Amino acid sequence: MIKRFKVDAGFTPCPVNEGDELYPNGIFEFNITGILEHIQRNPTDVALVEITVDDFFHGFSSLNESQVELADMSKPVLLAEISPGNFNLIDGHHRVEKARRSGVFTLRAHKFTAVQHLRFLTSERAYLSYIEYWNGKVKQLRQVSRAEHCPNG
Repeated sequence: MIKRFKVDAGFTPCPVNEGDELYPNGIFEFNITGILEHIQRNPTDVALVEITVDDFFHGFSSLNESQVELADMSKPVLLAEISPGNFNLIDGHHRVEKARRSGVFTLRAHKFTAVQHLRFLTSERAYLSYIEYWNGKVKQLRQVSRAEHCPNG
């Protein structure tokens, strides 16, 4: 069963240093530099999986063409569990586009669960909003599950 999150009063946003790469996903902003540093220090903490490029290509609205050409497809992309069981691409858009154009069907990805990526949110506002968003999704899933098990009420 997917669990709701409780707000941690001691939550500390991930620090942002000058030059850090950030990924805004709506109100949720992730410190990509912090995530990559964590992976370097703790390579077995996060699942390394193979993904299908077509599952994560959504016709990116704007990409720097020179970055697409230079993208290193041997470097894993980053996925974050944004809602229960749903993972979004938060780093590696240029690699995914290059793979698609090159006819490469799979790439490696570091797959962060919600519990793992919370510490890389860059503000308390983003953290609180994420907790509220996640818990709302859990509630919806439970309601759907109940309705499927008890279709007559």
